[in-house]
Formats: sequence, structure tokens, C-alpha cells
Amino acid sequence: MAAARALWRPGLPVPRGCGRLWAQPGRAAAAVAPPPPSGASPGARSPFDRRLKRKQKNWAALRPRPAECEYLRDEVGSGVADRVLDIPRTFPLALDLGSGRGYIARHLNQEVIEKLVQKSTSESEIPTVSVVADEECLPFKENTFDLVVSSLSLHWVNDLPKAFREIHQVLKPDGVFIGAMFGGDTLYELRCSLQLAELEREGGFSPHVSPFVAVSDLGHLLSRAGFNTLTVDTDEIQVNYPGLFEVMEDLQGMGESNCSWNRKPLLHRDTMLAAAAIYQEMYGNSDGSVPATFQIFYMIGWKFHESQAKPAQRGSATVSLGDLAKIDKLLHQK
Repeated sequence: MAAARALWRPGLPVPRGCGRLWAQPGRAAAAVAPPPPSGASPGARSPFDRRLKRKQKNWAALRPRPAECEYLRDEVGSGVADRVLDIPRTFPLALDLGSGRGYIARHLNQEVIEKLVQKSTSESEIPTVSVVADEECLPFKENTFDLVVSSLSLHWVNDLPKAFREIHQVLKPDGVFIGAMFGGDTLYELRCSLQLAELEREGGFSPHVSPFVAVSDLGHLLSRAGFNTLTVDTDEIQVNYPGLFEVMEDLQGMGESNCSWNRKPLLHRDTMLAAAAIYQEMYGNSDGSVPATFQIFYMIGWKFHESQAKPAQRGSATVSLGDLAKIDKLLHQK
């Protein structure tokens, strides 16, 4: 595991009650998850309730002070923007998938992106066009965009291979996709604490943290979608919170509550209190706070173009690797 960078959570008012921390926003908690709508079925190929995820994100956006939970999204959006800035070119037309409140665009300017198409309206000096789009079925023609970016939205996609193929299709040749998504070690402290508490109080446990892709699979999925010259790197951000309830409060405020079909919407109060105590005992810091780890996968993939660098043909080398031993011997003699 890579060393985690610390990110301090801005101070938030302590919630008066615990119930709203685990009930889904805008819905009454139920004993079982509702059935999927017609045309959708839970399972390995469709693990997420996308309709519920839209409701969660809309609820989070309509909060009186939605910016108080933006610290993580802004940090990751800045990371994506830094990778865009590393490419020494201007992109005439770019697409931002899952733009939210413009977490990537706020760190860029018109010298980098001349025009931006995004899924929501946000303040930016870049001329923007807002559209309604789904990552698994993009409503754009082939070879449209010079750049596609995405920050913390693809981990809620049911068919990730198809989403990558859609992104590859709408890119122009020599276009680039730069994205960020949560990795498999995200919120492992919360996951373990809830599981242990449920085992102790209820005799079994159900998933409360959504499944995430593994880094070993990410490069393979991008390659199968047609991307080349791939780069995948990992970052870990550790945020310190007063306790478990504040962790869950902020996840809800970011629109990151669980929306898996097999989720358990109702968590008993005793189980939650036990989970909070376990969290503090197993992972607590010396100052009384608790850490929450967010693993971030940053990915870069290019669409093929004839002008791109190509590997040399097999057998075209002019120097043998065996000569390296001779060079090392000569250096030691000197």
C-alpha cells in the first residue's frame, strides 16, 4: 500500500441525531432493498441502482451548503487537471464526464481547453455547453473530442468496459482520456468496522461499501477498449474525521452513499454505535480522530494515430544486452 497523503476535513457541525446518517436521502429506510425497475436486474453485470445514484447526487447538490463536502472531489479534480496540464497542447473540444460542480474545469483555463462539454453547469472561464449524458451510452458522434476527462464518477458505472469503449469511440485519433476513480482499498476502515459490528450484534453482515475495481484490472479494461500508451498510477488520500458518523455524513454530502442493489438500507442504532467504537479502537489516532482512506486510480489512455511513437521492430536493435556486462567490467577497471 502506498503512503497516504493527509487531507484535513473542514469543520462541520456535529449532527443532532444519528438516523439520517444511514437512511438513503429522500427515502424512508426499509427492511429490504426495493426491486429494480423494469429492464434492469441486479447481479454481477448490474451491481448498482443508477436511478438511486442520480437521486443521491441531486440531493447532495441541493444541500444548503454543498461546498462544505467538496474537499475530496476538489483534490482529485486538481489531480486530473495537473495531468491535463502535463500535455503541452491546447484541446479545441473536451468532454467532462461526471463534472459535478466543475472540479476539473476550475483548475484549467481557455489556453488549455477552448470549449468544454459537461454534464452540469458550473462556473469556469472556459466556454461550456451542458448536456444530459450517460457514461454507458454517450450521445456523441465518433471522433468528436480531443480530450475526455472524468473525476470520481466511473466507479458507479454498471458496465465499465462499455463505458471505456464509448469514451474511446467519441475521441478523435490522437485524442486522450484522463480520468480518476476510487480503488479497491477505499474506505477499508469503515468497511471492516461495519462488518465486525454486524457480526457481533446481528450474527452476519451485508455490504455497506460499494465494490471497486482493482488496479490490476484497470489497465486490461482500457487496453481492451482500444486505448494505447496507457498510464495508471495510484494515490491514497487519508482524511481525518471526529468519528464514524462524520465519515458517513460527508459521504452522503458528496453523493457517495452506497447504491448497490444488495445493500441493506437499514442499520440498527446498536450496530452503528458498536461500529463507531470498533472504528475508534482499531484505527483511531492519538488525538481522538479516526482516518478514512480513499484510494485513487488515475488513468491516461490515448486513441491510436499514425503520428504516435511506435515500438521498434523485433530484431532491429544494434546493441546486445550482453554488452552491458562488458561496459560494467570496463568501468570497474577504471
